Amino acid sequence: MIRVEEALPHLFGLVQPIDHETIPLAQANGRILAETVSAQRDQPPFAASAMDGYAINGSSYPDTTTYRVIGEAAAGHRFHGTVGPGEATRIFTGAPMPDGTDHVLLQENVTRDGDAITITDPSNSKSHVRPLGGDFRKGDKIHAPRRLSPSDIALLAAMNIANVPVRRRPNVAIIATGDELVQPGEAPGPDQIIASNSYGIAALLTDQGAHTRLLPIARDTVPALELAFDLAKDADLIVTIGGASVGDHDLVGDVAMKNGMDRAFYKIAMRPGKPLMAGRMGDATMIGLPGNPVSAMVCAHIFLVPVLRKMLGLGEAAAPRQTAPLAAPIGPNGPREHYMRAQRGPDGVTVFERQDSALLTVLANANCLVVRPIDDPARDTGDVVDIIAL
Repeated sequence: MIRVEEALPHLFGLVQPIDHETIPLAQANGRILAETVSAQRDQPPFAASAMDGYAINGSSYPDTTTYRVIGEAAAGHRFHGTVGPGEATRIFTGAPMPDGTDHVLLQENVTRDGDAITITDPSNSKSHVRPLGGDFRKGDKIHAPRRLSPSDIALLAAMNIANVPVRRRPNVAIIATGDELVQPGEAPGPDQIIASNSYGIAALLTDQGAHTRLLPIARDTVPALELAFDLAKDADLIVTIGGASVGDHDLVGDVAMKNGMDRAFYKIAMRPGKPLMAGRMGDATMIGLPGNPVSAMVCAHIFLVPVLRKMLGLGEAAAPRQTAPLAAPIGPNGPREHYMRAQRGPDGVTVFERQDSALLTVLANANCLVVRPIDDPARDTGDVVDIIAL
């Protein structure tokens, strides 16, 4: 049995960053930028008015108070002449500044009579001009790796990048195992329960950027498990749920070994989630999670998400931790690192009293995990603890 901090390097050693593909910009939100990209143009590509008003040569301001309007410039329609001394052009926000101008008089600070404008309020001396390349210049870069946000998509569009190199979504096959399981919507027998772990894990990994496949439930027989592994053979990552312990019906490890799995480790000194295995099976990485619902979900946060992040080119790092004070005391911890379901609020972190690894209601009400080191002593209100946000 190894510790969490020992297991993670083993897991990272089982995977490499996945290959990449080029996709249309409209499909790139949430994807991982695989290669650094460069702006194809300046933004703005010309000096532009930041306000509605009148463009003039600022060297005459504020000594000259009256100007003759000789034309108009609007967004997408520049004024093609040159503005001389004592002259102005009507200009609108986003329009290119005409030749000979570098200052915009706000329309509310002048009065107009025919083709003449007179400054009525000279106190606003700002130029109100967006300089050429004031946002970015041609060749400026967005560096990889990076999970692309809606704001990034807008920036890439402005840079005139229509196709984006991104990491391919890792293909993750999820296999729930056990005679006791039926799919949601089916009528369970008197000794059966609904498969829940696989759906929660699929949702978590999809959010993180994977393409997930929920395979049929594998029964507790060698042929059923062999069929499940055969269906998953094209996956980049195979996740099994249940059957990884040492009971008479826990066959996943044995069948995986017979199918060529090179096991990296088995059993982790953590609560919940002790029975956990990992290794390579052909071209895929396999991670076997425990069957208890909370154990499976906690292990997914602690192990699967960091592994997936490496596959997406985001480096090797454990689940990020924060610190927070306890809102109520908690007792001492035992010989395994404990990931306790908790709720962080304005007064600190409250650890739920019930920590049974089968209680999904507790996990659903939690917004963080309090991480208790091995043999951590009792903690009092106000003591600072490590937490992992959910």
